[in-house]
Amino acid sequence: MIEEKVLVEKFLNRKGRERLKKPDWLKIKLGDPRNQNAVLDLISGLNLHTVCQEAKCPNIFECWTDKTATFMLGGDTCTRHCGFCAVNKGKPMDLDPMEPTHVAEAVRHLDLKHAVITSVNRDDLPAGGSMHWAETITTVRELNPECKVEVLIPDFNGDENALNNVLRARPDVLNHNTETIARLYRRVRPDAIYEQSMELLTRAAHWRDTEQSTMLTKSGIMAGLGEEFEEVVELMRDLRKASCDIMTIGQYLQPYEKRLPVERYVTPEEFAEWKKIGEAMGFKHVESSPLTRSSYHARQQTESGESPR
Repeated sequence: MIEEKVLVEKFLNRKGRERLKKPDWLKIKLGDPRNQNAVLDLISGLNLHTVCQEAKCPNIFECWTDKTATFMLGGDTCTRHCGFCAVNKGKPMDLDPMEPTHVAEAVRHLDLKHAVITSVNRDDLPAGGSMHWAETITTVRELNPECKVEVLIPDFNGDENALNNVLRARPDVLNHNTETIARLYRRVRPDAIYEQSMELLTRAAHWRDTEQSTMLTKSGIMAGLGEEFEEVVELMRDLRKASCDIMTIGQYLQPYEKRLPVERYVTPEEFAEWKKIGEAMGFKHVESSPLTRSSYHARQQTESGESPR
């Protein structure tokens, strides 16, 4: 009887509801462990972190088989308290002054044609650590002049100067995820503001239109946190009003028990419909599928998004 009780408690999430069983379409493709180990050895040797590991990305096997990784700046501890995220929360470590060089060296060693760089939120730093961002972009480009640089940035608490620090380093893709619909922000992103994220994307698009016509803007969300189908469509309209070029939509997966539970598993047919709607709205590319993540097929996304404005 005791054993049965333990098994039941393990099966239920922290709200006491039965956990949803993962559907068949969420099967993960396993890759070559030799290539995965090569990436792991490299980033460990350079004291780097990847969002692939920290966020428990379901595509890590596929991407690392291709010797690609999304590098995460600023350590492995975030100052925010998002309900979906697997990254550590608390007091972050000091910035590593060698991190920009180490990221650039890793990009060169892996011979990447498209490097994706993100970070934890560093609200403890002046301008959110944006100058560290700028230095990293510049150093990656100096060592890898043929490599495109995509950045997935935090909101910098709405600091326009911080955003400009990143933009002046001239990334090829400026990505900032809204993560979910406006109605769910208080529960999913309690330290963020929906309108602030939209303003950041609008400012980035203005930079693109006035200073760097080749740059693409990008944003993404997770589905399955309690949103309705039409609410995602409304968010897509907001992104187009902000002149966003690329959008990603993927299934939210609960990283561990104390994170928000999955409210539902969205069907592949719904993801396909969002893609069709987004393309009709004018997005240059919409990556929409259960396993889509911000940097999944990132190079292919930008190639399809390079049509003239």
